[in-house]
Amino acid sequence: MQTFVRIVEAGSLSAAAAQLGTTQPTISRRLQALERELGLRLIQRTTHAMQLTEDGERCLVRARELLAHWNALASEVHGAQLAPEGTLRVVAPHAIGQQQLIAPLVNFLQRYPRVSVEWLLHDRTPDFIAENIDCAIHVGEVSEPSVVAIKLADIRCIVVASPALLNGAAPPKHPDELAALPWLAQRTFYRSEVTLTHAASGETVRLPIQPRLSTDNLYAVRNAASMGLGVCAISAWALQEELADGRLLHLLPQWRAHTLPLYLVYPHARHYPARLRSFIDCMREAMPAILSQAGLI
Repeated sequence: MQTFVRIVEAGSLSAAAAQLGTTQPTISRRLQALERELGLRLIQRTTHAMQLTEDGERCLVRARELLAHWNALASEVHGAQLAPEGTLRVVAPHAIGQQQLIAPLVNFLQRYPRVSVEWLLHDRTPDFIAENIDCAIHVGEVSEPSVVAIKLADIRCIVVASPALLNGAAPPKHPDELAALPWLAQRTFYRSEVTLTHAASGETVRLPIQPRLSTDNLYAVRNAASMGLGVCAISAWALQEELADGRLLHLLPQWRAHTLPLYLVYPHARHYPARLRSFIDCMREAMPAILSQAGLI
């Protein structure tokens, strides 16, 4: 196919032979072999001229496509053998990007000293093309069809409140009792309803809420809850210190809010730079242990 395309582009068998560094008889044999394989006449040849047949026109289009895919594959395989280098631009959520993702990020940079990273903290999905972003860490479901989404983990969410909010009352024993308490919400995931599921029985309760405070920042919800403003359902990993020192209480420990999926997303492309492929591999390799240790899963 490479020879066929070169014959057409060069304009003659002899010119193609010169460009490919071989002989005209060799070029002719390759063309004949392709025509026999396909069972088609691709080029009409005379003593003074050559012309593509109708089948040859169709074959030329497909041959160029196949060769482009082959070259992309060869480039990707060759690139995989090269050390990653250059700058990688990554968007991550504010909270988890400051804390749990730093360890695997540092490990990645130590493993690949020729790579630098711009670590951008935003609680939104970026416009990859307009903002020149290579990939993003995303909490929550991914509905955008133009991106590749690799699931890294499921983040466990629990219901918490401060002792001050209970004011000496016994902790709730069933989700229905939470309706009497003021609520706080991380509006990205819980705007007007929280669904709790019993770990043993599988019973599910949908609890309507009217948050006194709603925000897109996890730390703001956690800190407001610690000050006694309300009860909230948020990621377990962000509450380790507060639960340990008693500033927050884990309410209804047998009940869990639905988990939040954690994805690594990036735009579709024909091939990807080695630095991006290596970053994806590092995150997938490190994340299960990182999240397990932190109580995310």
